[in-house]
Amino acid sequence: MKFSLKLLLSVAIFLIVSIDVSKAASEEEILSSSSFDFDTSQLLNQQPNKSVTSPSNKLESGQYVNKARKGRLLPGEQRVEYLLPSSERNLPPPYGANLFAGGYESERIDGVNDDYLIAPGDKVSIWMWGAINFAEVVTVDNQGNVFLPNIGPVQLANTRASQVNKVVTSRIKQIYKSNVEVYVNLLSPTPISVFVSGPVIRPGQYAGMPSDSLLYYLKRAGGIDADRGSYRTISVLRQGKPVQVFDLYDFLKKGEMPEFNFKDKDVIFVSEQGATVTVGEGARNPFRFEFKDETAQGSELITYARPLSKISHVGVAGTREDGPFSVYLPYKKFSNFTLKDGDKLLFNDDWDAQIYDIKVSGSHLGPSHYTVDKSTKLYDLLNHVEVDPELADFENIYILRKSVAEKQKEMIDQSLERLERSVYTAPVQSTGEGTIRTQEARLVSDFVKRAKQIEPLGKVIVSENGNVANILLEQGDEIVIPQKSNLVHVGGEVLMSQSVVYNENASIEDYIAWAGGYSERANHERILLIHANGLVKYIDNPNSGWISSSSDNNSIKPGDQILVLPKVDAKILQSVKDMTQIIYQIAVAANVALD
Repeated sequence: MKFSLKLLLSVAIFLIVSIDVSKAASEEEILSSSSFDFDTSQLLNQQPNKSVTSPSNKLESGQYVNKARKGRLLPGEQRVEYLLPSSERNLPPPYGANLFAGGYESERIDGVNDDYLIAPGDKVSIWMWGAINFAEVVTVDNQGNVFLPNIGPVQLANTRASQVNKVVTSRIKQIYKSNVEVYVNLLSPTPISVFVSGPVIRPGQYAGMPSDSLLYYLKRAGGIDADRGSYRTISVLRQGKPVQVFDLYDFLKKGEMPEFNFKDKDVIFVSEQGATVTVGEGARNPFRFEFKDETAQGSELITYARPLSKISHVGVAGTREDGPFSVYLPYKKFSNFTLKDGDKLLFNDDWDAQIYDIKVSGSHLGPSHYTVDKSTKLYDLLNHVEVDPELADFENIYILRKSVAEKQKEMIDQSLERLERSVYTAPVQSTGEGTIRTQEARLVSDFVKRAKQIEPLGKVIVSENGNVANILLEQGDEIVIPQKSNLVHVGGEVLMSQSVVYNENASIEDYIAWAGGYSERANHERILLIHANGLVKYIDNPNSGWISSSSDNNSIKPGDQILVLPKVDAKILQSVKDMTQIIYQIAVAANVALD
């Protein structure tokens, strides 16, 4: 009977303990599901781990286990999402956000760091035996000393913990030179109070030990605010002056953390977040990265983001001074690309590039750079470009194309080479003719040198009389939408290049007269009329009283440019025809009247 009663009591006790444990576990699950857990597991869309009862969590009589809060709210605390709303939805976490995912703010390390610097309030245990017996725990006073009878004050402030025994023993041996043994031990550093300020989750005052790390105090404050705080510039202020600056990227990337001991009333100040860029797909570290300066090179981002080995191209979207910006470039060129605040990156394994970068300039609204497929035509892109009909001259659209500019440059260079050959290889019949040829060669050489510096525009005429050709776009094309203008621009060989208000009844001669008339080197017989759409017309006889008319296709229109070309003197140069041809080529390709 006694055996059965004992068994019954044991079963009852087991059931009670089991109920208590399961109840505690259930309450913990309810708390964890109802509280806001502001740690990296939430940022990375991971489910927080539920508490599981294990032997390490069981409590024995007289013991207390200090467990991490795991994001639970205490009475009176507010949810973080109400206090610190996100600046932008669907942003990835900042690089290094997982630094504050652990529960080490509740852990204490027994013992003292050997590099800890002694401060007022620390307690030191000193034993002396032999000729004199002494055993006492002394406290470092406000002047940084400990006082020993018959010896006097011993300066210990700012002494490393590993050197305390040596310093005290040396001082004692100055009085007791023999038959005295000394043992000194630093019992424990004095707790200090450190302020944490700036963009952190819970700024305030936190207690700790001088040897506690920067991460310990930041974690006590809830970690750095992901949208506003800097991981690159964290200062420790002592009496208002910075004594140490931390860059957590050095710790994340290289494991480097400066040795530092805090003092009472120190302030950890987290600076405002600097310029950041966001890395999406194609990298081992798809985070938001912060730079110390306003700009950074692509090579710096590659160091932290670590793109995958298969990456061939990089897409960058952001904002520049002239508006929204987008570019798609080979991975090899990305290292020298300048990134700016707010850029978003996509690393792509597009070895056979199927995307073009197109720029839109002139009078338009919205983005200035577009990323399009290879098969995109002009109409396809223009359907996405918004313009103001009152300002944009969309009937005179033209394209600046790199391949056309290269071809124009090639043709001009070929003409210049032919000109040089014709001058340098021309036969000389007499000494006088040789002198003339020498002078001509110098003039031609100077002309060729200046002509080679001209960079053609590469204009592609796609519009005429309000009709726009729907052509295929090429990589690097720049679509120009001119702005409506009431001016006619007069340049080249006139006395004073200027812009004149459009007059529908004025002739070319009138506009040239309003620009001061022809210069001495002007070619009166052939003048270029460059329309707003880039189309060039030759006016062979401007003195015939030719008048602008809205019905005439060759008429002067608002936004046109009148370009007077220079005249080559046939008395000085024999290669008049060749030079004139080159001058026309340059004028058409670059809108420049080269003399």
